[in-house]
Amino acid sequence: MRHRLRDPVTGLLYVLPMLVLFVIFRFVPSLGAAGMSLTDYKINGEWSFVGVQNYARLFDDPIFMGALRVTIVYVAIYVPLTVLISLGTALLLNSVVFMKGLFRGMLFLPYVTSFVFAGVIWRWIYEFDGLVNGLLAKIDMGPVGFLDDTALVLPSLATVSVWKGFGYSMLILLAGLKSIPASYLEAARVDGANAWQRFRAIVLPLLRPALFFVVVIETIGAFQTFDVIYVMTGGGPSRASYNLIYALYDQGFGNSNVAYAATIGIVLFVLVFIVSMIQRRLLDRSTT
Repeated sequence: MRHRLRDPVTGLLYVLPMLVLFVIFRFVPSLGAAGMSLTDYKINGEWSFVGVQNYARLFDDPIFMGALRVTIVYVAIYVPLTVLISLGTALLLNSVVFMKGLFRGMLFLPYVTSFVFAGVIWRWIYEFDGLVNGLLAKIDMGPVGFLDDTALVLPSLATVSVWKGFGYSMLILLAGLKSIPASYLEAARVDGANAWQRFRAIVLPLLRPALFFVVVIETIGAFQTFDVIYVMTGGGPSRASYNLIYALYDQGFGNSNVAYAATIGIVLFVLVFIVSMIQRRLLDRSTT
């Protein structure tokens, strides 16, 4: 009995520091935000209980509903794009037979750069006299206002986020591909299966756990996008990139409406939780 209890206790001791940090910096603040959303907390510390008044105000607020729409559209653009690019680059790297480390490092490099730095660089690239419009001018097109057009700003921001963040998901999917036994693919090749049939019947089902993880992580990250919007557009033009996280920041730090900002945070948490559960239901049936 002592031997059987020793391993769980030892494992718990190893993760205890991280659990303590999680409770202090994640769990307790989340409970505090949930409680604050039921008050009219002022920046000077005064508050009174108002119940669900903030939530009722939230769903009658056209700015919040607009931010919710922007967030959903951004997630719908970013997540499929980054998953497809991550999967495609992972498949290419898995077939590379020379200089593997160099290619992996080059593709992963944007992930470890500062989001603020990436935003500044890409803002210049998107400018009317920037790189993209310079190339378009050579073929007698443009200029295009990528960050000034309400229809183009979200795809443009999503492109920056994909470039910045796909390297992490690429490595996760590459690790999943490496775990697939080569004998399965070789047997299918001998039986006459082409590349698409091998991918659809062997690679994709065995890659499902890694793919599920990537989709969930990228979805959560997309809902929490802030840096690139703050640096490149500031929520504009005409609130076309004004998402929920930016609305939370604007209410909490711009308008000093802390309780209302906490309410937005709780709604965002519930939204991310629901979407994650739906994804778990759809993508991870074979492992749950």
